[in-house]
Amino acid sequence: MTTTTPSRGRRRAPTRIERAAGRAAALQRPRVILALLLLLALTCALLLDGYLRAEVGGDERVRTGASADKVPDKVLNGGPILTFQGGRATTVSAPAKTIALTFDDGPDPTWTPQVLKVLAENDVPGTFFLVGSMVSRHPGIVRTMVEQGNEVGIHTFTHVDLSYQSAGRIKREMEQTQLALAGAAGITTTLFRAPYSSETDAIDNYSWPVYRKLGEDGYTSVFVDTDSDDWKRPGVSKIVQWATPKSTDGAVVLFHDAGGDRAQTIKALPQYIKKMKAKGYTFTTISGVMEKQRAASRPDGASATAPSAAAPSATPSSAAAPSASTGVASRGRDIPADPATAAGSGRQAAHHKATGTTLYEGKALIWAVAVAEWTVPALSAGLVVVGVAVMGRFAMMLVLARRHHKQRTGRRFSWGPPVTRPVSVIVPAYNEKECIAATLTSLARSTHPIEIIVVDDGSTDGTADIAESLGLPGVRVIRQENAGKPAALNNGVRHARNDIVVMMDGDTVFEPDTVRHLVQPFADPSVGAVAGNAKVGNRTTLIGAWQHIEYVMGFNLDRRMYDLLRCMPTIPGAIGAFRREAVLQVGGMSEDTLAEDTDITIALHRAGWRVVYQEHARAWTEAPGSLKQLWSQRYRWSYGTMQALWKHRGSLTDRGPSGRFGRVGLPLVVLFQVVTPVFAPLIDVFTIYSMLFIDFRAALLAWLAVLGVQLLCAAYAFRLDREKYRYLLMMPLQQLAYRQMMYLVLIHSCITALTGGRLRWQKLKRTGEVGASAGVR
Repeated sequence: MTTTTPSRGRRRAPTRIERAAGRAAALQRPRVILALLLLLALTCALLLDGYLRAEVGGDERVRTGASADKVPDKVLNGGPILTFQGGRATTVSAPAKTIALTFDDGPDPTWTPQVLKVLAENDVPGTFFLVGSMVSRHPGIVRTMVEQGNEVGIHTFTHVDLSYQSAGRIKREMEQTQLALAGAAGITTTLFRAPYSSETDAIDNYSWPVYRKLGEDGYTSVFVDTDSDDWKRPGVSKIVQWATPKSTDGAVVLFHDAGGDRAQTIKALPQYIKKMKAKGYTFTTISGVMEKQRAASRPDGASATAPSAAAPSATPSSAAAPSASTGVASRGRDIPADPATAAGSGRQAAHHKATGTTLYEGKALIWAVAVAEWTVPALSAGLVVVGVAVMGRFAMMLVLARRHHKQRTGRRFSWGPPVTRPVSVIVPAYNEKECIAATLTSLARSTHPIEIIVVDDGSTDGTADIAESLGLPGVRVIRQENAGKPAALNNGVRHARNDIVVMMDGDTVFEPDTVRHLVQPFADPSVGAVAGNAKVGNRTTLIGAWQHIEYVMGFNLDRRMYDLLRCMPTIPGAIGAFRREAVLQVGGMSEDTLAEDTDITIALHRAGWRVVYQEHARAWTEAPGSLKQLWSQRYRWSYGTMQALWKHRGSLTDRGPSGRFGRVGLPLVVLFQVVTPVFAPLIDVFTIYSMLFIDFRAALLAWLAVLGVQLLCAAYAFRLDREKYRYLLMMPLQQLAYRQMMYLVLIHSCITALTGGRLRWQKLKRTGEVGASAGVR
């Protein structure tokens, strides 16, 4: 045994890498928080979009046949406009030969613009009772509607029967629609029509308290005299006939500009307007009807500017009258109606100019909905891409792994003459006192001739002393100041006496035949490096079992696929063999990235060397034993992989055999190890969303189908590696918990890649238990 010890000096100043590592460490917590915020934002976008489409919080109940004995007869038999001026229920009817055209359920991007065009061409105003969720999705249509001189009212936010809803839900339905109107057109309104309502005689004991409460808050509830029933699509002539009042009666007439195919409505509307004008009818808004009735009720018949339809002067208190900025008394603000809209013809007397907080909250709602409207379809498309990529990867792994297994186990397969010459095994070690003895003892039992080089990277726990005290033959201990794993490996390569070097971790245990199996591919002179089969030794814990499944399925099955495609992306740090000549040719282990193993593997590909996978060369490693250590390790792996891929992005344009990795491997690694995992949480988020709000059974069956495919792949991988299937019982729980953590780690890594930063070679806490359990399955 020989020992090399560098001279000791005064404490050195931190290196550039160490200073960068310090800065990066300070940024870790904010990046984790940002990753969580991104997932939260995605969830909020889904919930908002689902709420807009009545998938979240939707209620399709409609009450029919209820008693109306508590409703005053003067309301049941009164006109279609219900107010509560002075706290008393009052109904208003349209004057003779006066029609107020009303439209429900919009705005609709297809039909509402066509309705507006017909009204404009015939110089007729309309009153549109709008669904708040539709307003927030199509604000431009509402803006045009108001600018054209039409009047708008509230038709709730999600088109629910308010008689079933709590007081809090009713308040939200009204306030949210007011905010949508404020954001879309800069106004609020005091008109209201309940979904599923018709004439006043349909008011029952359940809906009456709702109308009374809204009336006390200053809302004017609007019903109908004449229903065109255009939603039934009975034909143009029937729609015109059913919308025509009897004799010369005035009427509030109901049409629909949304909620289905309104082609018949668009054809019937101009015919109806021309017919009624020919009969001497005039058209106005709901506020216009109320103004005409006020004028008619004055003794002198004089005309006057219409007061706000829902802010009667008899109710001056802001606690009882609606706020002009929101139309809801509970907001506690009473801003006068905008003279530009409340004066004159009375067409828009129910409108109030939105100002202050209401205006900004409304604009924020419109903006949030626009983001959700853009985000959800984009995510849906991404989900399709991810789903296809995931299933494609599973199919590729199964097909290519099976072919790889048959090829390598066939009788005719041979790497060439057996490799029997000695090799050098390099063991970089930093504070590995729990594991170093087991590691070196396992190497001493090797059936292949080896020299062992332990590079102690500034350990402070006596690792080097333990290695020396074992007295094992052929072991050299080299001490160096702490410089990181790449530097330790390069130091070992410089001291190696043989042309083949095996690199392993200080916590890894080899089987006696591991080195012999690992070096046989070097019989082929084109092979520059060999990846071994890393196994999780501490698999008895839940976290260990999850990682065991991942190693067998996610790593080793992948390596078979990449080997067959001749684009292996990574030689694992736990077990890998290299031609010393090839390592020196590419400049050794680089400190440019956190994934020095991926970095050198890609560099070897670009230098023209072949990299292969040797499944029979097994190494038992101690996987992280806690979630914190696991996060730290996988964060370094995923971030380092991104760094290596970016460093070697030039391989995309490499020509000849050395360009195969750039043409095949790099795109596959980016797709399968970066893009797909980053967007894979979409599958889980959409699954949960679908289970909660759409179709629980269908979503559950889809999730179980995907799990079944994964179990099939895992079972095949376990069969190839001759592992026991009992660990697959942990797989469903792994998909629910472990995989989510890996998603967050990758998102964390992506954020770090975008914001910059470096990490030093991180040391995980070891227990040394692998030494006792190596080879036990």
